[in-house]
Amino acid sequence: MTVKLEDRPIEQVREEVIDKLIYHYSHGVISAEAFERRLDAAMARQSHQEIVDLASDLTMNVDDQFNNRKQQQFSINYASSDIPETETMINVLGGSNRTGMWEVPKEIKVLCLMGGADIDFSDAIFTSSNVTIKALCVMGGIDIKVPENVNVVTKAFCFMGGLDNKAPSIANRQAPTITIEGFVMMGGVDVGLKRTIKEKFVAFANQMKSAFSSNQR
Repeated sequence: MTVKLEDRPIEQVREEVIDKLIYHYSHGVISAEAFERRLDAAMARQSHQEIVDLASDLTMNVDDQFNNRKQQQFSINYASSDIPETETMINVLGGSNRTGMWEVPKEIKVLCLMGGADIDFSDAIFTSSNVTIKALCVMGGIDIKVPENVNVVTKAFCFMGGLDNKAPSIANRQAPTITIEGFVMMGGVDVGLKRTIKEKFVAFANQMKSAFSSNQR
């Protein structure tokens, strides 16, 4: 039985259209300018039909290779590990960072006294679906970058300071949840995306285009 277009979940329709845009761009059917213009529209439109119309002239079907590459690109990295469950970052009049493909423990304790810490989860390998950051910031701060497909919960108490959470909220049960607890005084904690979802789509599209061009040689 075919479900009416307007009765389908709009985000599912949007994802299918964006997949077609990326696929046809990677195969050289549409230009980079047309791809970004249509991508912007697909992300902004709130009408099922308007979204579908953006790919109505694109006739190729997305294949398994595309779906496999997309799964690898957009999935959170999970792995079992024997690393300690707790890691401590102490920053006094200085700074430290965690970035790249590092293994994330269940708990991260961060002390920033007139110092700062950068924690980047964008390419991190999660060993648990629940991660707690216990922060103590006094005249210091923490800058946290997360991928777009994680949940971030903030519970920190702020006195003459602030916690700015710009991470998107999603309802994926398999996505990890990062909970930020602690105390912030005369300092701040900033949570945001390293790349916007559009930037990630464009980067993936360019990777697919390069891969397809290489296969044609």
